[in-house]
Amino acid sequence: MLSKQITAAARGKVVLNARVIHGGTALAMSRGWKTASVNIRRAQFHSTNLLQAETVKVPQMAESITEGTLKSWSKQVGDSVAADEEVATIETDKIDVSVNAPSAGTIKELLANEEDTVSVGQDLFVFEPGEVSENSPPPPKEDSKEDKSQEDKTKEDKPKEEKIKEEKPREPEPSEKHAPAPPSEKPPKKEAPKPTESKPSAPTTGTRNETRVKMNRMRLRIAERLKESQNAAASLTTFNEIDMSSLMDMRKRYKDTVLKEHDVKLGFMSAFAKACSLALKEIPAANAYIEGDEIVYHDFVDLSVAVATPKGLVTPVVRNAEAMNFVEIEKEIAALGKKAKDGKLTLEDMAGGTFTISNGGVFGSLYGTPIINLPQSAVLGMHAIKDKPVVVDGQIVIRPIMVVALTYDHRLLDGREAVTFLVRVKEYLEDPRKMLLA
Repeated sequence: MLSKQITAAARGKVVLNARVIHGGTALAMSRGWKTASVNIRRAQFHSTNLLQAETVKVPQMAESITEGTLKSWSKQVGDSVAADEEVATIETDKIDVSVNAPSAGTIKELLANEEDTVSVGQDLFVFEPGEVSENSPPPPKEDSKEDKSQEDKTKEDKPKEEKIKEEKPREPEPSEKHAPAPPSEKPPKKEAPKPTESKPSAPTTGTRNETRVKMNRMRLRIAERLKESQNAAASLTTFNEIDMSSLMDMRKRYKDTVLKEHDVKLGFMSAFAKACSLALKEIPAANAYIEGDEIVYHDFVDLSVAVATPKGLVTPVVRNAEAMNFVEIEKEIAALGKKAKDGKLTLEDMAGGTFTISNGGVFGSLYGTPIINLPQSAVLGMHAIKDKPVVVDGQIVIRPIMVVALTYDHRLLDGREAVTFLVRVKEYLEDPRKMLLA
């Protein structure tokens, strides 16, 4: 009873009665204070944990994404984090989503393991907010010292054990004097010819190891989409050759000026993007897609540009490419390419797209048949520029030639439309001045 009153008094809830104090003995008082102090500590400990601990859940990623793979933990239990600091990375079939700390504090518990599949709204980790004191880190160091001391002790004990082991083998010395020792050496001699027989069958050099790696979500999604495209679309590819002389001359003349004035490199992608945008106006079926029993046409060009990343191929979108000039297209492609390589593309950057350009020429490809990016109806493939002998005005001359390929969905485009589209692109690129008149 006395301890309860003292506990209440220590908490400031009750004032001790004088009779109780004078009536009790000093021993009872001391015991009561000790019991009260323990109870107060327990109460404070539990109250702070219950009030401050928070459970962080898997955040919303996108309307079409409900789950992902927990790729890595950036922090572990006991680590302190700052506000908005990354704690975990969740890999989806399109982008990587980082889970950040809501405020500064300490990680108390991890509720999922790496490579686990986690869904939106699932409990991910327990987090205790609050500024971490500077004096908290030292305890682990003391533990490490104790661990080192224990390791040193074990190291000291090992030599002793080895000495004992060395002394023990001396006892069976008389066994060497026995006669049965020689026969024990004969069986190995009979087995010796066996390895010699296997020598002719081992002329191989190097290793023959196999490694199995689980496919990441993006690679699985790419495989699924490409196979879906092959199964759904009636794909057909048509080819043509483009004389790049005029375009290369224009680029050589103005690339330094564009770099100085606009801080962007003038490449070939902007010219191909502009040429395709103009050709799509003439052949609108190449800029459409099939939905059910209807064809959906667009009066704009959202150009998907294929970009290779370490995790797989992504296709960020240049919006309204038909309204942009060369410099604006180059700036947008450069910005999207940088975000793709840094892994910072968002779903909005890749959503949509009405036509795709894939440039395999940067890797040295000469020919190729690109796969349609559904639900789009066509994709243009660029390839490497090579000097070839061609006939110009009855004479054989050497010209830089690029082979271009257009893969189209034959359900929507006929051969006449597909070939006409590719010829228009060829005409615009072989004489870029025509693009100003279109």
